[in-house]
Amino acid sequence: MVCLRLLCTLAALIASALGDLKSRSCSEVRRAYISKGFNQIDVPNQEINGDHLKVCPQEFTCCSQAMEEKYSQQSKHDFKNAVTEPCNHMQATFASRYKKFDEFFKELLENAEKSLNEMFVKTYGRLYTQNAALFKDLFVELKRYYVGGSVNLEDTLNDFWARLLERMFQLVNQDYVFSEEYLECVSKYTDQLKPFGDVPRKLKLQVTRSFVAARTFAQGLAVARDVVSKVSAVNPTPQCSQAVVKMMYCPYCRGLVTVKPCNNYCLNVMRGCLANAGDLDADWNAFIDSMLLVAERLEGPFNIESVMDPIDVKISDAIMNMQENSMQVSKKVFQGCGQPKLAPPSPEGPGRSARSVSEAGFSARFRPYNPEERPTTAAGTSLDRLVTDVKEKLKAARKFWSSLPSKICSHEMTAGDAEEDACWNGSAKSRYQFAVTGNGLNSQANNPDVKVDIKKPDILIRRQIITLRDMTVKMKNAYNGNDVNFIDASEDGSGEASGSGCESDPEACIREFDFKSTNEAGKTVMSDKKLEVPSAAAGIALSHVVFLASILIVAMQRQWR
Repeated sequence: MVCLRLLCTLAALIASALGDLKSRSCSEVRRAYISKGFNQIDVPNQEINGDHLKVCPQEFTCCSQAMEEKYSQQSKHDFKNAVTEPCNHMQATFASRYKKFDEFFKELLENAEKSLNEMFVKTYGRLYTQNAALFKDLFVELKRYYVGGSVNLEDTLNDFWARLLERMFQLVNQDYVFSEEYLECVSKYTDQLKPFGDVPRKLKLQVTRSFVAARTFAQGLAVARDVVSKVSAVNPTPQCSQAVVKMMYCPYCRGLVTVKPCNNYCLNVMRGCLANAGDLDADWNAFIDSMLLVAERLEGPFNIESVMDPIDVKISDAIMNMQENSMQVSKKVFQGCGQPKLAPPSPEGPGRSARSVSEAGFSARFRPYNPEERPTTAAGTSLDRLVTDVKEKLKAARKFWSSLPSKICSHEMTAGDAEEDACWNGSAKSRYQFAVTGNGLNSQANNPDVKVDIKKPDILIRRQIITLRDMTVKMKNAYNGNDVNFIDASEDGSGEASGSGCESDPEACIREFDFKSTNEAGKTVMSDKKLEVPSAAAGIALSHVVFLASILIVAMQRQWR
């Protein structure tokens, strides 16, 4: 009899407890649901049976079928936001640095063109203005190369010095008449005679390497920007969306509105969802490292701001060297190409032609700029500051893809270590028991929270990996002083090496860049003997220097034609 009473009492207590459980209010869940912008009509007043749920645990719940469907849609939006926020920041970082660097370099060319134009107008007057188009054409080619045009800088500069020799050879030998064939013969002696001294070789070396480094570096910034932008636009898989719903909103259905996901649980979900993006990490890091190497080339004694003053002196010295050695040069040319025909007597009388050359200002040396006459700093900054800033951002960008899940699973989203025993583990408010998987697709075979088909990689992300590998090879070519072909980038990831590289003989590179330039007072302007490897930064400065020099000389070539 006593036992019967105890059983009846126990049954009553259980029935009462079940009644209380079933009648638990969903008001707190309703408030959270409405805060997401959803209609409160979807929320039951009290817990209901959860047999209708497809993702969340099928127990007594505050979630109707409509609520779970809307949470599923919301989870996709939340996931996209969680991924795009750090990606947008990274993309904006590279976009702004590319824009600044590109603006700087183009404005630097514009300033150089303007400065040379002003200098030649003052020095040569009408002779220059009549041939100003020659300078403009040279700048067009240099700019075209920078933006990816199929311009061979080495050939361009070789042709420039050869044509300059032709023009100057006629000027210093005005007693003779030269045919086009004879002048072609003269140009063949450029390398052998070295009429301009060693300036053309050094300037050509620095122009090619600096332009290659500058262009490749700018393209690298653009590639980084575009890769981040494209990867961040990848949509979550259905399996990922389900995992995010279960992690973020299924605790709502259990009335655990304030309980956050366990940190390791979140990491497994995000590493599963970002499995393909995680595979970018190795190639991304190699690309970043190659960018940092090229950045080193863009620093140092060849910075364009530090060599602007001696540029005009260098070019003037090259021209003066030709004049001073004109007799020896002419003698050797006459021996090799034959004795030219004498020109008919000048109606002005003997010696008039020689005086005309002098009056034209040909023998005048270019004067350096006074400090107040220097061109305005391009883009309101300097190359040193730009490169220093970009290097900091590049270093911070390493391991971006492998660290992305951790960035998303910040303490704002997860419970944190302090509450690891009272966090949402996917089924209850308790400790998460599973180990955290690694990054990348192959590591997700045993992911306990996201089903990932490791045999089906994402095609768009694989293309970005190929892009990074291709650009890394180009960076290495640029670092070694080799020209890079961007025209056929989609066909050949190796790039074309048309410049003189450093790979075969590093010591030769050191020797090539081991020289000093002096100003008119004989004061050393720069010396790079301390460099152990040719600097790309040096290249960029010298590139402008040389390109200026080239321009100056080319202009003179044609104006005297």
